[in-house]
Amino acid sequence: MNKAVKLDILSDPICPWCYIGKTQLDRALEARPDHPFVIEWHPFQLNPEMPREGVDRRAYLEAKFGGKEKAIKVYSQIAQHAQDAGLEINFEAMDRTPNTLDAHRLIHWAGIEGRQTAVVSALFAAYFREGRDIGDHDVLADIADSCGMDASLVQRLLKSDSDEQEIRDRDVSAREMGVSAVPTFIVASQHAVPGAQPTELWLKVMDEMVAQQV
Repeated sequence: MNKAVKLDILSDPICPWCYIGKTQLDRALEARPDHPFVIEWHPFQLNPEMPREGVDRRAYLEAKFGGKEKAIKVYSQIAQHAQDAGLEINFEAMDRTPNTLDAHRLIHWAGIEGRQTAVVSALFAAYFREGRDIGDHDVLADIADSCGMDASLVQRLLKSDSDEQEIRDRDVSAREMGVSAVPTFIVASQHAVPGAQPTELWLKVMDEMVAQQV
């Protein structure tokens, strides 16, 4: 049996590169079912100052990238990368850019129940494939329910400020450690791997780690 290796992943569920990066990692993990990784997801908000109700997505992207044409150019490149990775992103269905603080709270609570990766997968699917507002409490409770969590409890927690400050503090801590973009993968608390890495790289990393343990 392989010795466990911690893989910490800093991510935001509205980050397309995080979605692509997770998919490519997942394919490597499926190809190596005896992989050594123990995965934990950590919060990083692309837009920590985003209003809690979110904003119109088109206006947000045009402001972020300096106009409609530049926003289209950037997202055309992202769409091509997603397509190359065999992923569907339904940009037409996405009309709001949500604040992800509550989504990160849900991921945190899912971790307590050992359901983190399932919830992260469901959040990506809800936002990128279904165009759902993952800042909405009803949507988050529905996602929790689909992953085997208690939706009514999640609703009550979301209506409170439970763990809000912890999520903000962990976000700030990540930036203080030098993380400036996501996804960022930290292998064995030592090696930071930034960006959406190809499946082949993860296969090589896992094979090398297993070989070192022999």
